[in-house]
Amino acid sequence: MKLSADLKAFETRLGHSFADPELLLRAVTHASMSSATRGDNQRLEFLGDRVLGLVMAEALLEVDPEASEGQLAPRFNALVRKETCAEVAREIDLGKVLKLGRSEMMSGGRRKQALLGDAMEAVIAAVYRDAGFAAARDLVRRLWGARVHNVQDDARDAKTALQEWAQARGLPPPDYVETARTGPDHAPQFTIRARLSSGLSAMATAGSKRQAEQAAARALLDQTVDD
Repeated sequence: MKLSADLKAFETRLGHSFADPELLLRAVTHASMSSATRGDNQRLEFLGDRVLGLVMAEALLEVDPEASEGQLAPRFNALVRKETCAEVAREIDLGKVLKLGRSEMMSGGRRKQALLGDAMEAVIAAVYRDAGFAAARDLVRRLWGARVHNVQDDARDAKTALQEWAQARGLPPPDYVETARTGPDHAPQFTIRARLSSGLSAMATAGSKRQAEQAAARALLDQTVDD
């Protein structure tokens, strides 16, 4: 098969020319666009998640030979989480070539974090299937770049860090309450309040509940930094 002009341009951004172009086409095809004759990227996403994990585990061991398992685990989680995959996907404009059904197109699917993160993992798997592990490892190491070196020692997500902070002080876990939802249906904005049993709270607004909860937790952690 012959790739379309937009997928050829994406190959250039990706830095990999596919011997089997069908792998790339499947990697960018969301389930909303699949049919009896057109597969989607879910199985590749499953594989790509594992390939990414192996590459990142290997990279972290190389970067810091002295780090303990307890130090490596949160760094690893930060590098492979969906938010990071989506961030990399945006850098190579993966959303532009996603094949989406009408409903996802209308709801802003090309910008959705979950779709971008899933597709990024599927693309990694497509490269792995096309050219082997060495090619996939080179791709991931290049696209993730300085993130591997710069990931912080305390790379836990903010909600996890806040919960551990509360538990260490004998407090119950913080609660999260949606206090507002604004904007059109295809681009909603959620406002979340994170609150500790002590009464201390913080609010944040973002394009998804998960992002808003993380931002609120981070803001609350910042208030407790001198505790």
